[in-house]
Amino acid sequence: MYDEGDIDATENDAETDDAKKKKKKRKSRGKAGGPKQQTDPPTIPVSELFPDGNFPIGQIMDHPSAAGIDDRTAKDRFSSEEARAFDRMHNDIYNEARQAAEAHRQTRKHIMKWVKPGMTMIEICNELENTGRKLIGEDGLKAGLAFPTGCSRNHCAAHYTPNAGDPTVLEYDDVTKIDFGTHINGRIIDCAFTLAFNPKYDKLIEAVRDATNTGIKAAGIDVQLCDVGAAIQEVMESYEVELDGKTYPVKSIRNLNGHSIAPYRIHAGKTVPIVKGGEATRMEENEFYAIETFGSTGRGIVHDDLDCSHYMKSFDAGFVPLRLQSSKSLLNVINKHFGTLAFCKRWLDRVGCTKYQMALKDLCDKGAVEAYPPLVDVKGCYTAQFEHTLVLRPTCKEVISRGDDY
Repeated sequence: MYDEGDIDATENDAETDDAKKKKKKRKSRGKAGGPKQQTDPPTIPVSELFPDGNFPIGQIMDHPSAAGIDDRTAKDRFSSEEARAFDRMHNDIYNEARQAAEAHRQTRKHIMKWVKPGMTMIEICNELENTGRKLIGEDGLKAGLAFPTGCSRNHCAAHYTPNAGDPTVLEYDDVTKIDFGTHINGRIIDCAFTLAFNPKYDKLIEAVRDATNTGIKAAGIDVQLCDVGAAIQEVMESYEVELDGKTYPVKSIRNLNGHSIAPYRIHAGKTVPIVKGGEATRMEENEFYAIETFGSTGRGIVHDDLDCSHYMKSFDAGFVPLRLQSSKSLLNVINKHFGTLAFCKRWLDRVGCTKYQMALKDLCDKGAVEAYPPLVDVKGCYTAQFEHTLVLRPTCKEVISRGDDY
């Protein structure tokens, strides 16, 4: 029973004191000087893994030529001294977004490995959100999750997260969109992927990933938003999917789209369509965008349905007169914990709110808070989503949330 230990002991005795000292020294130096390694499951905030405060740079891409703009403009950006100086001026902002992106990458990597059919949606969201909070180093409104975990299944395309007591279980045959956000000082990373255990959905997932990557490639300074939408639709709708012996064309969900992002503001005013015929508005330098696409085997159009879980304070509401004391105190809680970031009922429970349904309805009726119910296509169809956050730097386009997973 003790053979192995005895052999070790004899070998150790044979070692010279000198060698022992050397070994000891080398070991401790590695421990003190080497960078911290992430644990499995991940628990160490990414700020501690990058003590110099410089976080991994995303995928760097050239800006494409834009319709109606001299071709050389895009080509000269990278070499322009002025653009490079402007780039350096904004490095702090980019770095905050990169920190949020690294927390997102490590969180989703853990969830992809960990998640299994048979788990409840509440279990999955709790694991993802607890991991995300640790890795981002949650700190009030300075750092945390940017919006609730979307885990919309099958014909539901977006804005579903379970409310307390929801018994829904993840099934082997589900197609689930995992959409979550992280932020540092309001610099939001909005990034999503589709999870499916059954390989029969691979083609649908491939279509949507390809469409999102096409949108990312088409985006750039001076590019018209309608051109991005047209490029996305062309690729998305070149795919078809065979499910249980029946062939379905993949359709872009025409009333869902990407969007510009501003500090603490997930939808900052510009929309990136995923079909042709959108606005001719141009993308501008230093804007952040969430490029997201949704493909469906159904009608390719969504409507509100099911129990609402997602809410967000109206960004431009200003002062809203409230008569109910319960509404006033709920609004104070929202201001303190979420500001203008989205939240869900589970998060209200988490910060100790109880019996808030009437107050929440009142805030929505008065326009102080917006409700975002789940968005669904026809029952029985399947929807998929991929999404990345990018910034249009003066010199290049950086896909900040890109990882080796997607």
